Amino acid sequence: MPKVTVRDVAEMKARGEKIPMITAYDYTTAKVVDQAGIPLLLVGDSLGMVVLGYESTVSVTMEDMLHHVKAVARGAKNAMVIADLPFMTYHLDSTQALSNAGRLIQEGGASSVKLEGGQRMAETTRRIVECGIPVMGHIGLTPQSVNGLGGYRVQGRGREEAEQLLKDALALEQAGAYAVVLEMVPAPLACVISQRLTIPTIGIGAGAGCDGQVQVIHDMLGLFTDFVPKHARRYAHLADVMTDALTRYAQEVRDGSFPSAKESFKMDQALLEGMASVT
Repeated sequence: MPKVTVRDVAEMKARGEKIPMITAYDYTTAKVVDQAGIPLLLVGDSLGMVVLGYESTVSVTMEDMLHHVKAVARGAKNAMVIADLPFMTYHLDSTQALSNAGRLIQEGGASSVKLEGGQRMAETTRRIVECGIPVMGHIGLTPQSVNGLGGYRVQGRGREEAEQLLKDALALEQAGAYAVVLEMVPAPLACVISQRLTIPTIGIGAGAGCDGQVQVIHDMLGLFTDFVPKHARRYAHLADVMTDALTRYAQEVRDGSFPSAKESFKMDQALLEGMASVT
């Protein structure tokens, strides 16, 4: 199966095919995602919370992102790898944004980048796209702006906010973004935006009317237990499975049943003769 491209993503929308997208932060997970046939793989700055233990995504650095993007890119042979530009790595000017986007592509091995913001980031998006780097937009709840937004709140419930989100989405499309993430946007509004755009929308807490969906893999697999977002559906409870396995391992080490002969290596016993006298 060939590597998924932005053209493939556009064709999915044209065919009315829903687009699954998931996060990954390491080589092993990326391989599993590939085997599952998921076309879009996001190395999100959500790694700050679910992998690094930060309180928000704001603390994530370019070095953090590059470390994880490299690992994921080595594991994903078919899925398109999308890398988040972290907080304050694309806000100063388009030169800064282009430089850091270039690093995620050239050093990290990603195929495209994602950045947060609508109209205010349209020119930055345009500049990056003009230089040959595909850009996925992100509007609605933008986690890097959580301090300014006053918390993780649904965006676009009021008329003025709703109109602004539509303007943001259209501005990103006009700037050349190949897709837009809609996060924590009322489902009816997300549906309207999806119908107005010619590029795909990827929802997270934005209802079924979006062209695709994205979830944090630690949420859907039940690995992250600090809290469960309303928009997340748990398809497994791997934290419970891991706890059980680790508890059994510890007990078997303590009672001497691990390792057994099956997990051990043999040698010629005659070679051990006289070992007691060796000093």
